[in-house]
Amino acid sequence: MFSECGGCVLGCGDSEDLELKRRSRKIDRDLKKEERLKRKQVKLLLLGAGESGKSTFLKQMRIIHNVNYDVTAQLEFRKIIYQNVVKGAKVLVDAQRKLNIPLGDPENKRYGDQLLAYDNFSELNNETFPQLQYVVNRVWNDPGIKATFARRNEFQIIDSVEYFLDHSKRLAVRDYVPTLQDILYCRKTTKGVVEFTITIDRVPFLFVDVGGQRTQRQKWFQCFDNVTSILFMASASEFDQVILEDRTTNRLVESRNIFDTIVNHMIFTNISVILFLNKMDLLKKKVEVSNIAKFFPEFKDVKQVSEYSKEFGGEPSNLEDVKKFLLYYFISAKKNSLKPLYHHFTVAVDTGNISLVFKDIKDIILKKNLDALLLQ
Repeated sequence: MFSECGGCVLGCGDSEDLELKRRSRKIDRDLKKEERLKRKQVKLLLLGAGESGKSTFLKQMRIIHNVNYDVTAQLEFRKIIYQNVVKGAKVLVDAQRKLNIPLGDPENKRYGDQLLAYDNFSELNNETFPQLQYVVNRVWNDPGIKATFARRNEFQIIDSVEYFLDHSKRLAVRDYVPTLQDILYCRKTTKGVVEFTITIDRVPFLFVDVGGQRTQRQKWFQCFDNVTSILFMASASEFDQVILEDRTTNRLVESRNIFDTIVNHMIFTNISVILFLNKMDLLKKKVEVSNIAKFFPEFKDVKQVSEYSKEFGGEPSNLEDVKKFLLYYFISAKKNSLKPLYHHFTVAVDTGNISLVFKDIKDIILKKNLDALLLQ
């Protein structure tokens, strides 16, 4: 009986050894498979200051490549959209009073008071928002609030507020489901690191979006390994605005300083950088009412020749002249003349525009990735 047990023990031991070897081989195979996938994977790092359009670009990648949001996911954006509307309306009422802009209808002061007193954002839903919609609509349509909105570069407010306030009646329907366009305009501050993988032309693309606010930038270094390309987003329309963090630094200056750090960083010497001068739709409107030369004396009234573009400067109200200057302003930060730098003028909320732009950069990235794999 003892020998039988001993034999059993030996037999069990052999069986356990075989099982351990089998598991070890499987782990080795999985590691090799993962390593092959990593070598093939394209890692795109989305960088830029806060509110430059990085998260919107990531949403566009889902839409363009048919990784769409189902109804449940769409409904998750509803509360954020309601918050965007109410917070935006409150900011406008507060700014109207601080700027001493008279209301067109004095009766609307009462509705403004109601909005300023509202702070129960956690309870905003398709039951409570319809009750607020009339108040929001009364405030938004007052000429004094419209005049305040025209001076929005003087205070902090999200770009999408006009879109949502114009659509507040549609949003107040009880069975409202956010459209893809609503989701693109929806604004929520990115905190931490958001990763999204999608297979394009049989190649896995890993998009990494990190928060752009100053407090979030310390987390960027965590994402710097194995980067294929950097997509740097800059909000071109913010030349007359200051950042939220200190209320004094010009947003475009802040964005250019970050770009300077990234494009000249030693770790990215062999990494291609693609510059997105974003929010061209807002820039087109902005140049009609705001003189860029007031904020950037470098923008001359006489045209000048530069290394990077045939000419820049010109008329501050001319969109093409302003675009040339903005491109020069960013590209001139690059110290290594041999380092490749691509650029695009974009509208992140325009799916057609981003689709065309991404097709171009995808072809560049895939070619570079294929060349790198062939050299290995």
